[in-house]
Amino acid sequence: MTFVLVDDARLALARDSLAGLSVGDALGGRYFRPGRGTGGWGEELPEPPWEWSDDTEMACSVLAVLARRGAVDPDELAASFANRYDPARRYGAGAVELLELIRSGTPWPVASVSVFAGQGSYGNGAAMRIAPLGAYLADSPARAAAQAAVASEVTHAHPEGVAGGVAVAVAAARAAGARLSGDRPDPDRLLAAVAAVLDPAGAVRAGIDRAIGLLDRPVPEAARELGNGGRVTAPDTVPFALWAAARHLADYPAAVRACVEAGGDVDTTAAIAGGIVAAYTGVGTPGGVPADWIEAREPLPTWLG
Repeated sequence: MTFVLVDDARLALARDSLAGLSVGDALGGRYFRPGRGTGGWGEELPEPPWEWSDDTEMACSVLAVLARRGAVDPDELAASFANRYDPARRYGAGAVELLELIRSGTPWPVASVSVFAGQGSYGNGAAMRIAPLGAYLADSPARAAAQAAVASEVTHAHPEGVAGGVAVAVAAARAAGARLSGDRPDPDRLLAAVAAVLDPAGAVRAGIDRAIGLLDRPVPEAARELGNGGRVTAPDTVPFALWAAARHLADYPAAVRACVEAGGDVDTTAAIAGGIVAAYTGVGTPGGVPADWIEAREPLPTWLG
């Protein structure tokens, strides 16, 4: 089924995805556990407010640029990342180094390749912020992949860092497209469609291929086999987050719960999975982002509008 989206509809889908991303980030941050151990949900949710992190701050920049331009302008996106960033939002050391370079006037293509001994970052930062872009481009997963690559390269020069961003954007585009068409994909079909756009020799692609074979396995086993973000790399983060999103595409709380149970970089896995799932479920709907979770999350920045 094909469809054409007007700008207001694109932005509505992207804002739902951002809601899911930001709530996952903020709630997941309360359960953050370094390393690779598994976590636990507990009987009661944490007391509000739930504060969001760099995942949400950068995702807001992505959405703001899309709202103004209708597409990714990498120069404007780089400037927004650098000018808006607050180190207190738990940015990693590599991201701080890169953003300080851009803020001081270094062109982003130079800054992006200068970090990590010149190889560029293959961290999970491009993936954590990109789901709203995929939702915005629900009518064209191919364009979502291309635009995600542009947005990822601003900070992630390494091919695996870019692949992580592309994978999440395509998953979000297909989730939002399924919401509009009524054709909900089976988990393996969703993951296979994402894998198909990635380099077959890449580590992110290999992880997603493994995830397809683990869809019937419990969370601890999937996290052990795929990673839980404990290494803060795209290959160690994206496959599990997509596993959680594909398995729980119609159940936002269950997707976030799976990320919490996996432990590790929970705010990032929950942001990724949450942004994809909310593109499908919406907010305040059965299976969607609960309204009281939105209320518990710290308000989004006023500059987003």
